[in-house]
Amino acid sequence: MDIVQTAFIPPAPVPRTGPVGTLRLIRTIYRNPLELWGEPSYNEPWVSIDWSFAHTIIANDPGLIRHVLVDNAKNYKMAAVRQRILRPILRDGLLTAEGETWRRSRKAMAPVFTPRHIYGFAEAMKRTTETFAKRYEALTEPTDVSRDMTMLTYDILAETLFSGEIAGDPDQFSHEVDRLFETMGRVDPLDLLGAPNWLPRFTQIRGRRALAFFRQIVANTIVMRKNRMDREGDKVPNDFLTLLLKAEGPDGLSRGEIEDNIITFIGAGHETTARALGWTLYLLAKAPWERDLIEAEIDAFMDQRQVPPSYAWLDALPLTRAAFEEAMRLYPPAPSINREPIEDDQYMDLELPKGAAVLVMPWTVHRHRLYWDNPDAFMPSRFHPENRDKIDRFQYLPFGAGPRVCIGASFALQEAIIALEILLHRFRFDMPGSYKPWPVQKLTTQPDRGLPMTVAPRR
Repeated sequence: MDIVQTAFIPPAPVPRTGPVGTLRLIRTIYRNPLELWGEPSYNEPWVSIDWSFAHTIIANDPGLIRHVLVDNAKNYKMAAVRQRILRPILRDGLLTAEGETWRRSRKAMAPVFTPRHIYGFAEAMKRTTETFAKRYEALTEPTDVSRDMTMLTYDILAETLFSGEIAGDPDQFSHEVDRLFETMGRVDPLDLLGAPNWLPRFTQIRGRRALAFFRQIVANTIVMRKNRMDREGDKVPNDFLTLLLKAEGPDGLSRGEIEDNIITFIGAGHETTARALGWTLYLLAKAPWERDLIEAEIDAFMDQRQVPPSYAWLDALPLTRAAFEEAMRLYPPAPSINREPIEDDQYMDLELPKGAAVLVMPWTVHRHRLYWDNPDAFMPSRFHPENRDKIDRFQYLPFGAGPRVCIGASFALQEAIIALEILLHRFRFDMPGSYKPWPVQKLTTQPDRGLPMTVAPRR
């Protein structure tokens, strides 16, 4: 891959070079799993490890990843440890449901995420971002861009999928999201040790108030919409919320499954895009030569006599899209995909025994020495149109792959490019001083202590 070598190396854990004991292993997984992985994880096609609590396979090879997620996907279920973390939060939402429950939910949501529907959201995404951007016009102090992007994507989610009708205070929502992921979004040591489910998890106890907050938002939101449906009938917006409620019934979704899927999209559906947007703005601030290219592309696009409709922006701004995709490569919003073989399996000379923990980790795959040139560098040119075909489908996994690929991938890409176009056309984001954000894995790849940045008008 012929790529210009001028590049910024953003902060990331240095791969370990030696073994790690059980207590340190558990402590690292609880604090920040990104700091656990050693040199073999970034250099070998796969790594097979017998840890004290589980036989673990780290799958990096694109062929092996395709085998697990696509070709033999029926033999792989969600890993038990992952389910212990997520099910208390999401229950039978789309991310955690399996079998017939998952199929019912996926079928009920599919109409919302067709290209036609997603294009229809574009103007609302544009309008919401323009309103949000006004808060930067008189800004004189640094602002936490990571938190700002959480608020922006929440506003977009509320305006598009819920037609502006999510109950509750958005500012309190942002605070509670952070608290929920800080507590229940982490691996509890008892889960790694295989303790019985009836034994209380300290992380879950700490997160109960935040979870109760989200559950109350969902209950209030459903009541609001059901009342409106009763009053207005077919005049109610045919959005995500309405489609879920219309799917309720003996052959469709239960009320509990509807609540769980709303929780999934409110609590996690916007979070991944928010984190990727924040990292993109940070990386461009530290690589001004890349930012110059994108600003020029956006300015030329906006200076046209007739700017194309907002649903066309994703394809019309390839350099902006490339920067966003490169940010998701370096800081994948979902850094780990965990599976468990139902029966013994084999790929080439690798044995995958029943019950093993099979980790498909975008964090290591995206930084792997076998599959990327200069993998630790921020180089959006990897995703420029002339280079895209050189990237294997299964070496780049920001949205997963296979039957459980993220249903909102196209929605997220369109949302991100519209948001970046508006923000970068109007403002310049810079990282003051020598501050280096540290990536931490909770449910998503988050910057520890946020992204304090200055925002100055460009025009």
